[in-house]
Amino acid sequence: MESLSNFIGGQSVPPRTGAYLDNIEPATGRTSSRVPDSGPDDINNAVAAARAAFASWAGTAAAERARIMHRLADLIERDLDRLARAESIDTGKPIALARSVDIPRCATNFRFFAAACTQSASEFHDAEGWGGVGGGAGGVFSYTLRRPRGVAGLISPWNLPLYLLTWKIAPAIASGNTCVCKPSEVTPMTAYLLGDLLNEAGVPAGVVNIVHGSGPGAGASLVMHDDVPAISFTGSTAVGKWIAEHAGPKFKRLSLELGGKNPFIIFDDAELNGEQGAIATAARAAFTNQGQICLCGSRLLVQRGVFERVLTGLIERAKSLKIGDPLDEATQFGALTSAPHLDKVASYVDKARTMRGIIHCGGERVDPAALPERCRGGLFHQPTVISGLDPACPVEQEEIFGPVVTLQPFDTDEQAIALANSTPYGLAASIWTRDASRLHRTAAAVNAGVVWANCWMVRDLRTPFGGMKQSGVGREGGQEAMRFFTEPKAITIRI
Repeated sequence: MESLSNFIGGQSVPPRTGAYLDNIEPATGRTSSRVPDSGPDDINNAVAAARAAFASWAGTAAAERARIMHRLADLIERDLDRLARAESIDTGKPIALARSVDIPRCATNFRFFAAACTQSASEFHDAEGWGGVGGGAGGVFSYTLRRPRGVAGLISPWNLPLYLLTWKIAPAIASGNTCVCKPSEVTPMTAYLLGDLLNEAGVPAGVVNIVHGSGPGAGASLVMHDDVPAISFTGSTAVGKWIAEHAGPKFKRLSLELGGKNPFIIFDDAELNGEQGAIATAARAAFTNQGQICLCGSRLLVQRGVFERVLTGLIERAKSLKIGDPLDEATQFGALTSAPHLDKVASYVDKARTMRGIIHCGGERVDPAALPERCRGGLFHQPTVISGLDPACPVEQEEIFGPVVTLQPFDTDEQAIALANSTPYGLAASIWTRDASRLHRTAAAVNAGVVWANCWMVRDLRTPFGGMKQSGVGREGGQEAMRFFTEPKAITIRI
């Protein structure tokens, strides 16, 4: 059985703890590899390597950084099949999804920020014509320099492992920082494989370091390290709160992309039918990646006049999904990523039953006899559609992060907005209507950092990405990401 290693200073390095964790393939329930259970000494080693590489990398011309990043994107595309297979084995997601979305997006992340770093510009302020403060402004101008912060700590989740890890690495190194990455210990394989590609692409040793391990072991040490001035974290709200509480007193720069309980609002004038219509898109928003995406539309808010049509169509879509071996190209719906997570999802379905919710389909773990023999010990849960719950109940208020979608009827626009804003979260929303005025009013009123209209999961990497309330702090994407990883310095000169 393969034992993975950390990637520090451009080399494969075993954990100084000597300890390893089992990496379980969720589709089978069997151990597929062993992952380092690293600790503070490993983080210290990685931070030292990143600090040693920082001055040289920060001084590297943007065009050269971009060239290296484009080369890395080329290598990811070359190894598409290998990386997609590894991602599918680690996460339980259908290999077709990993091949068509996850891994191509990793290459796109590097290409996008490679271009961004060659197009950045300093702000210039000519004082002529403006009175100024402090002794007149004649012959004075100001400009803003942005400089890399140093060593960035990047902590990525288990649901989109390489996709979201590269979403953090790319802007960090494009803007001249070095980094220490802590991928999820539940899904470590593609981060491990990335190490070889970093070397092959010519990324200098120490610019990107990858330390595997648990949150309490490696993750906490990275967050608390005095030589790591910036932390970018994607994961649960509970862990995000811990990071904010402990990193705040150290005055670290924080980007926290946390949970969501996203409303998918369907008005009675929406286009319901067709593969790009509201019903088909709602099914994708609920069940893509087994509902394990922070942007999933887990709460359908449906105007009463079309409620039954939407409910019936959603049930049909859920029942038609092909559940099976994630490595089968025909599989549309795979396994949940870990046993504790499967238990959590099942517990929320049990709560819905206790609260007399109507479970229209699913609601159970998949019968092993219905699965291929290889997968009969796997972690599968049926796509589940529920209605009839109190909007204030835990199933409607708390993030489940699985293949469970609830439906609530509403009558007026005001009721839809109130329901949409009734949870502690504010990450994303999707609004479906043909009425342009209603669309703009609702989009402005919904408390969400990302709002889609008559679509879902359409991403423009130039736009800010992040949430409100308990969905996080800060924004990723485009210039927001480049600003996060740089320190602004105002310079005023009299000539």
